[in-house]
Amino acid sequence: MARITLSNLAHSYLPNPASPADFALKQMDHVWQDGGAYALLGSSGCGKTTLLNIISGLVRPSQGRVLFGDRDVTDAETAARNIAQVFQFPVVYDTMTVRQNLAFPLRNRGKDAAYIKARVDQIAAMIGMEAILDRRAQGLTADAKQKISLGRGMVREDVNAILFDEPLTVIDPHMKWELRTQLKSLHREFGHTMIYVTHDQTEALTFADKVVVMSEGTVVQLGTPEELFETPAHTFVGYFIGSPGMNLLDASIAGTCARLAGAELALARDYGTPQGRTQIGIRPEYVTLTEGTGLPFALTRVEDVGRHRIVRGTVEGQPVNVVVPEGQALGAHLTHVSFAAERINVYADDWRIEGGAA
Repeated sequence: MARITLSNLAHSYLPNPASPADFALKQMDHVWQDGGAYALLGSSGCGKTTLLNIISGLVRPSQGRVLFGDRDVTDAETAARNIAQVFQFPVVYDTMTVRQNLAFPLRNRGKDAAYIKARVDQIAAMIGMEAILDRRAQGLTADAKQKISLGRGMVREDVNAILFDEPLTVIDPHMKWELRTQLKSLHREFGHTMIYVTHDQTEALTFADKVVVMSEGTVVQLGTPEELFETPAHTFVGYFIGSPGMNLLDASIAGTCARLAGAELALARDYGTPQGRTQIGIRPEYVTLTEGTGLPFALTRVEDVGRHRIVRGTVEGQPVNVVVPEGQALGAHLTHVSFAAERINVYADDWRIEGGAA
């Protein structure tokens, strides 16, 4: 296991990058702790896989260093980094049995037969393949083969890190939930440093202790699931995390007051007079429909998702979503919305402002 340090790291696929726009990964400095479970989360093309491949040694960064512990591995080959990597699509040996596939990394390292059998049996139970251990991989379904890839990635106990690049893409939805839970259990039991790339917020938030949210090659926030939900550091995080995402409304900010739609909203902190484009952000869970107090709200539709309803509408032309508990009455008399002051975040040019004591 290893602490992973990314020092002054950036990468461009162009030979002579001339501007920040030429970089697939913008400059970053991060330390990922030994034994942590991390998820790299972001939309397609944001740089997640590039960063993972730099950590694994498949790509050398244009600038900066990668350290495992105190060892600089920037120029080290993948094999010398002592990592396991599981890719988006299954990589298995069709002529081998499931047991032989799972045992392959251990046999390569000269482990004794009793240890190999015990470890393979343990991993096979975790991925639900005990009944077909002696069946050849050829002819198995894509999701079965991917489970073999997952198992082979996790069979070694002595790795510095296990890297997962969207490993559940071909797994059926029910098995996805089971495997995420089992990966989490494995992490708690063995304490491997794990890094999991995904564009699916549910996968990221249920797997990771810390989530690294990326947008356009930039790490916009590294935090716990609770921090990403309650205090998004960037408007992208607020929008990307949650279903629906955070409501973001243009507003003028002065001290402990936000003004929009001809009304003033009390803020829980003092934000001074921030410059640039200022917005307030509030989760739909912290918005309440009212009869006449707060901001005027024009309803457009109601969506029933079972455990709650999502009421969609606008405030002075700006979209606002409200999460309403199942069973709560709705009606034409609910013409306004109010925001919980202590749950309002303030942003200037998309970045969150901390604010001072009110």
